[in-house]
Amino acid sequence: MGKERVFETVVGVVVLIVAALFFHYVYKKSSWNSIDGYTIKAKFERADGLAEGGDVKISGIRVGKIIATEVETDSFLAVVTFRIPHNIKLPKDTAANIASDGLLGGKYLALIPGGDESYLVEGDEIVNTTGAISFESLVSNFLLAGGNDKK
Repeated sequence: MGKERVFETVVGVVVLIVAALFFHYVYKKSSWNSIDGYTIKAKFERADGLAEGGDVKISGIRVGKIIATEVETDSFLAVVTFRIPHNIKLPKDTAANIASDGLLGGKYLALIPGGDESYLVEGDEIVNTTGAISFESLVSNFLLAGGNDKK
């Protein structure tokens, strides 16, 4: 009976460790862990795939989180608000693109810092933006263009 109890205890501890690691992973990937920093906005014609809690990356490294997405009522542009840590100073001529993690991967906001000597501050807007490119429209354009070839 003693060996069975030790085995059950070890299995229970292993299950608890795995559950703790799982919750730690979920916490790190979720928007629960807020970033202390400043907020910036960017407007896009298309913001397909971006959502609150999504990643903001510079050179492929996560540096911030998307905190809100909404539609501007007068221009119908997608407004993406995100938070960047205070220690990352973005030049005023920074560009924002919507990129994807591979062909079928999720979307994220990619920032390409410029060379301006003045920096974006709380509430500023990035004006140089490129929206999302729809995979379906690319395939459709390719198929339609291929069907119009005359020999």
